Amino acid sequence: MENTNQIRNISIWIFIVPVVVLNTCLFISINGELLQGTIFQVDPIGRSSFTIPYFDGGTSISRTSRTYPAYLIFKPGMIITSILLIKYWLANNRLISNINQNKGNNNFLYFGVGSAVFLILHSLLLGVNYELDFYKFFRRFVLLGFIIFEVIAQALLVIRIYKVKSYISNFFNKKILFLKIMLVSLLIIVAIASAPILNSTDYTYFKHALEWNYFLGVVSFYLLTFLFWKKT
Repeated sequence: MENTNQIRNISIWIFIVPVVVLNTCLFISINGELLQGTIFQVDPIGRSSFTIPYFDGGTSISRTSRTYPAYLIFKPGMIITSILLIKYWLANNRLISNINQNKGNNNFLYFGVGSAVFLILHSLLLGVNYELDFYKFFRRFVLLGFIIFEVIAQALLVIRIYKVKSYISNFFNKKILFLKIMLVSLLIIVAIASAPILNSTDYTYFKHALEWNYFLGVVSFYLLTFLFWKKT
């Protein structure tokens, strides 16, 4: 079970890096005056008044991260997160394959790596503006692809671990497994229930608050992974 230490080490950084990056971008957005007159002067489009978007939905993730200088933090941060995600899903694939002696399909690997690729594309496209309907559609498709692939990958991995839990019961925390099941179930339910609202042109503040909290829910899966495996 030497893979579990590697998975723990990767997973905690998948949680820390994007949380720090996005909240740093938020801090820059609402405190733009601190950088006034410097080479890092905040683009007016990226500025917002004081807000705690997790509660009031006062600004979107896109607005806080797509303009200068926030994108200097956001783009590298998300690319680093994507690389960590690929390493995470490859490590889990090796672990499950060893437990199952290469029996069964580890489809979570394809969805997990796919989500990382979508995140890289989203990072590169963010802040690049073309007045083309296809480009706007493609950018939304990439973001939606990341969310769908990521949640599916998490769900498939939890299912695989649940099926082999009797073989690895000494290596993980059973309470955290229950929390991971609950978290993934909640992410799926929220995604389905909020689909009609997301397609609406109304409820702007609600949609902003939802995206911040949904993002936090998605990366919290990796914090739970860190707590899930016992240090060996």
